[in-house]
Amino acid sequence: MALGFAGLAMLGLQFALTARFRWATAPFGMDIIYYFHRWAAVGAVGLVVAHYAILRVRYGDALGAWHPLTAPWTLTAGRLSLLLFIFVLVTSLWRKPLGLDYDRWRIWHGVLATAAVALAIAHVVGVGHFTAAPWKRVTWIGYSVLWLLLLGYIRVLQPLALRRRPYRVTGVKAERGDTWTLTLQPENHPGMRFQPGQFAWLTLGASPFRAQEHPFSFSGSAEESAALQFSIKELGDFTRTIRHTKIGEIAYVEGPHGVFTIDRHRDALGFVFLAGGVGIAPLMSMLRTLADRRDPRPVHLVYGNARWERVIFREEIAALQSRLDLTFTHVLQEPPAGWSGLTGMLTEDNLRAALPPATRSFVHFVCGPRPMTDSIQGTLRALGVPLRRVHFELFDMA
Repeated sequence: MALGFAGLAMLGLQFALTARFRWATAPFGMDIIYYFHRWAAVGAVGLVVAHYAILRVRYGDALGAWHPLTAPWTLTAGRLSLLLFIFVLVTSLWRKPLGLDYDRWRIWHGVLATAAVALAIAHVVGVGHFTAAPWKRVTWIGYSVLWLLLLGYIRVLQPLALRRRPYRVTGVKAERGDTWTLTLQPENHPGMRFQPGQFAWLTLGASPFRAQEHPFSFSGSAEESAALQFSIKELGDFTRTIRHTKIGEIAYVEGPHGVFTIDRHRDALGFVFLAGGVGIAPLMSMLRTLADRRDPRPVHLVYGNARWERVIFREEIAALQSRLDLTFTHVLQEPPAGWSGLTGMLTEDNLRAALPPATRSFVHFVCGPRPMTDSIQGTLRALGVPLRRVHFELFDMA
């Protein structure tokens, strides 16, 4: 019984973890909160499975018949709830291998998780063990109402607020590497202030009530926040449609979110930016912002790509040397003929060659594919960079 109550309480907590309260996520970052949400849900479902398994093995008679039409409704509700929780968990952890569309999965994820919690509450209250006392029943009902209020905040109040602050697409620019930069202008409101490196949830051409939002990093300067820019690479079903976005199309932006930003390190002696592919987008926001602020601190950029012709922003990065104390190094996996620069991946040898020892005291920002960021963390430790000076993002959602 304790395992069941603990598991249900943890599963109800997931509504709060995904409500995007900025005051709650600010100390950790939204990516860490979502990472915790994933593994807390795994642990919670494990507790509920253990709850049922112990009852089935040790107290099978108490569970009665298996058939839902002959079993007590309270037990049927509990079993159905458990099946839904397992289904939600499996389709979340293995969404990409299962080939599930992100938008459809996200809608059904919310619907089925809500139904599973509602059935679990009905099971707990209906069975009545440890909830027969009036104050206990009121506690669990109150807890249930709190979850429903959180759901209402996420699905009703947040979209209502977004509808009052629409944006319009004013630019769709083709970049190298199958990447497109969208420029959005606020419509009848002053826009959004953000910190360089942060991200927002973007809805294009749809109502904010339709749950078709996707997280993208800002790529423009934070000093020009009246116009927002997002640089988006064609990687999935939604991102492949970006090139077809029409000028004047309506958009909604929920944010800003995230702690992956230079503004949390104003006393840094300098910065090291390590990027792979479209991971340059939030780092480009930082570079542009530093240039607009005339920041004199040294910046070292090491940028890994497959081929030279797919290097995003390469001309602008070179031009920023006239406005920043910027040293940049390109690393190519398939270099062109006559290439004299570094080749391969962002390995320890390449980082040693690109980064002088003095940069070990700088603040490091890493952004790129997950295998790259995992590898670089170990590499930086081997180079003697303290963990507190290394920052990276965990997002892999859309």
